[in-house]
Amino acid sequence: MNTLDSYPVFVDCYGDLATRFSADMSKIVPNLKVFYEEPASEDVLIERLQGRKNALVYMSYISSRVLKECPDLKTISYLSTGLATHGDLDIAEEMGVRFEGVKGYGDRAVAEHAIALAFAAIKRLTEMDRAVRSGNWGLMKTEEIQSKTIGIIGLGGIGLETAKISNALGARTIGWSRSRPHTDIPIKLLTLNEVLSQSDIISLHLPLTKETTGFIDSNALKKTKPGLILINTARAGIIDESALISYLSSGHIGHCALDVFHQEPVLMSNPLTKLENVTLTPHSAWLTTQAIDRLLIAGLHLLKRHIAETADV
Repeated sequence: MNTLDSYPVFVDCYGDLATRFSADMSKIVPNLKVFYEEPASEDVLIERLQGRKNALVYMSYISSRVLKECPDLKTISYLSTGLATHGDLDIAEEMGVRFEGVKGYGDRAVAEHAIALAFAAIKRLTEMDRAVRSGNWGLMKTEEIQSKTIGIIGLGGIGLETAKISNALGARTIGWSRSRPHTDIPIKLLTLNEVLSQSDIISLHLPLTKETTGFIDSNALKKTKPGLILINTARAGIIDESALISYLSSGHIGHCALDVFHQEPVLMSNPLTKLENVTLTPHSAWLTTQAIDRLLIAGLHLLKRHIAETADV
């Protein structure tokens, strides 16, 4: 491998990111090799990474095979907040590869999407749309969000941004966090059981970890109000899907809005695609023009730091 090939690499700058990646951004990391196509296979991904110490990655899964066949790799700057679904983190740690994501870039975008999904449910927008398209002009009564209690489970950056919007809309805003957040946003902190039992709308904003996998299970759902609106823009694994389908089918959950799924793209055989009290969006909560720009800039600065920290390694 020649000297040029040993420069840092952006392995998969494609789709919406490619249209926003600018000449000014490229100046953040000089000599960055950028591939503007999605790797066609894992073999192609390995070929792009071999001989590199530092890599910027958008969507490619960094498997144990990729890590083992790219022994020169020291850091992976990943363009995502949650990393559990993007690579074999245990093997990366074993091999001494620093696997670090970008935080904060999509807080506002995801929070707005969560609130938009709440509005879609409380205003019955998808139900009205289906009815009008089928020739049914029957009037439908809805609710005002300011009359509701919105419970936010997980008070990191996105959860707090969601609380800010909820407060601005006049809703009673309550929340639960595994650690006490440092914020001046007026949100009433309660126990988890209190948030589950008092909320008309619950928005989930937890990271996916061993502790949070299946966190919202049948035991949690039975503590919620009948007619609950449940929103998940975080990670699918936080919810026990079979329990969710059961509570949706019984009507105990009045509506569920999901931006994340156990398998993506979601299979049409998934019962969630057949239930009328479900709103589905294709893991796009974070995908705004502004968030893409923030993500690219933050990711490039993260890569720049990684390069400096491994210069003598």
